[in-house]
Amino acid sequence: MAEWQERKRPVCLERRFEFDSYSATRDFLDRLGEHSEAAQRFPDISFGRTYVNITLRPVDEGDDPQLSESDRAFAAQIDGLLD
Repeated sequence: MAEWQERKRPVCLERRFEFDSYSATRDFLDRLGEHSEAAQRFPDISFGRTYVNITLRPVDEGDDPQLSESDRAFAAQIDGLLD
């Protein structure tokens, strides 16, 4: 979780993943897609040839959104997709 940046406005977690090749980027995106489908949690994603930017917003985006342990756990699961 050390590489995730916690933002206050808007409340979110952000991380940039960098890869050596387009193939490695694509493999990570495929794993991320499968994991997101299984978890039914869909982060904001932007990517280029050798990078992926992910933004996780709180599950509960009510009047005063706060990051929860569930949000942080999902971020840690994404980190696990790198292995």
